[in-house]
Amino acid sequence: MTAQALAGALADERRRVVFAAIVLGARDVPAVVARTGLPARDAATAVRRLTDAGVLTDDDNAGLRVDADRLREFARAAAAAPAAPTADPRQTILRTFLRDGALTRLPAQRGRRRVLLEHITERTFEPGLRYPERAVDDALRPWCEGGEADHVTLRRYLVDDLLLTREHGVYWRTGP
Repeated sequence: MTAQALAGALADERRRVVFAAIVLGARDVPAVVARTGLPARDAATAVRRLTDAGVLTDDDNAGLRVDADRLREFARAAAAAPAAPTADPRQTILRTFLRDGALTRLPAQRGRRRVLLEHITERTFEPGLRYPERAVDDALRPWCEGGEADHVTLRRYLVDDLLLTREHGVYWRTGP
């Protein structure tokens, strides 16, 4: 059994209720129905799916029970498996708010917005170069195509967050 198989087997609320009823002593479908209040068909379907997934066994003598050996095997395998690498939060933010190189919307949360603004600044403006306002607008328009934000709002956020500096209609990159 894999982590996905176990998660899939217990993903449905009815299957979790049935699993709990069996852990608490229900040994057949009528007992599961009595403990859970589920319709017999739903309880039987849940039992079948949990049994197919290897979470439950149905012994002729003991009836339904949790397959503790299989669960132990799963726990050991999960403990021995290398930890999955954690996702880079910066990349997660960029994937959330950028589609095909365009901004879908500006995040409301300041920290997320800052990550996005830094990304746009790094890819749009060269350090040390000065840009007239029209050039800044032209550079920001492609970021806003098809999204909810407009280039003027984006420009204002870049200045407010000190990623661009403005003086007499001329802008330059000041942030990272």
